Amino acid sequence: MNYGLYVSAAGADTQSRRMETLSHNLANVDTPGFKEQLAVVQARFSRAIQDGQDVPGSGSINDLSSGASMVETMTNYAPGPVRSTGRDLDMAIQGDGFFVVDHEGQQMLTRAGNFQLDRTGRLTTANGDSVLSSDGAPILVNPNLPWVLQEDGFLAQAGGGVFVGLAKPASTADLDRAGDNLFRPRGPLQRVTADQRHVLQGHLEKSAVRPARAMMDLIETSRAYETNIRMIQNQDQLTGSLVNRILRQK
Repeated sequence: MNYGLYVSAAGADTQSRRMETLSHNLANVDTPGFKEQLAVVQARFSRAIQDGQDVPGSGSINDLSSGASMVETMTNYAPGPVRSTGRDLDMAIQGDGFFVVDHEGQQMLTRAGNFQLDRTGRLTTANGDSVLSSDGAPILVNPNLPWVLQEDGFLAQAGGGVFVGLAKPASTADLDRAGDNLFRPRGPLQRVTADQRHVLQGHLEKSAVRPARAMMDLIETSRAYETNIRMIQNQDQLTGSLVNRILRQK
């Protein structure tokens, strides 16, 4: 294959995949507790190096870069801005930790605190998953009685109550995205200690995506993609011209 065509095609594929990631972020700019994804792009080794025929840094023609590739997507776990909503069922965590919820029989983590009550008084996420207490049981609230969420996450009602379950992994690298704004832990969870539990009632953590920056990145990526497509077209035209010259000489 024409080397220039190969490099341009690799670049177009990389920018296309990066646009998908950025578009997903922008689509969730209003999703509570959403964590943006980052596209990790790195230079691609030449085919000779990938095939073991040369080594990086040799200084030979085989050491020329063959474009760029997107190797993975990473999650940026930086917290989003917290906004007051005035809605009693909205909760926002200040600091580390995640809400613990039951999703299809498995404990999952989320920062989205836009909770609701079902007909039985069970506290659930927007998708109907049970919000768990610190002892791992679903939280039940009597809608006919007053209740309040204290700053340490204790949901008090009728002289009793439970602590809202807050947990965190040993490292955010131990989390996998599971869809619906949920994260699946790959290892044991650590309970958030009493002095680190800070939960605000009537507040909501918004999406951590910064729309202006995300839009600028998307425009930049779109232009890079178009540039690579034009380079593919130019390479194709040059190859066609070369073939026609050779045929005319024969």
